[in-house]
Amino acid sequence: MMPIDYKKYPENWKTEIRPAILKRAGHKCEFCGAPNHHTIVRHGDQFEIIEGMVLEAMAIDGVKTTWIVLTIAHMDHDITNNHPDNLKALCQKCHLNHDKLQHKLTRESKKSLMLF
Repeated sequence: MMPIDYKKYPENWKTEIRPAILKRAGHKCEFCGAPNHHTIVRHGDQFEIIEGMVLEAMAIDGVKTTWIVLTIAHMDHDITNNHPDNLKALCQKCHLNHDKLQHKLTRESKKSLMLF
């Protein structure tokens, strides 16, 4: 993921808006339910929280694990629309999936501009 340019967000993003959305979501992804700041292993659409010695064993065995860091997604992709109804707490996978089409359109638009 690209680093977030917080200059584009309201001054209270980190201190009020983001914490309020995380709290509303119960600190879990609002699409898949993955818990913030936990290590998981995905099994298709399901996941398993991994901790302690099991995590160490899985690392040794080369099992792919994911450390969940929830991000706040703009459902309409407009970063100026910070109404709570437009914001959701999402894990990395769900946020990328939500933004997939938008990213594709942005890439295509940039390619078109390069042709001129």
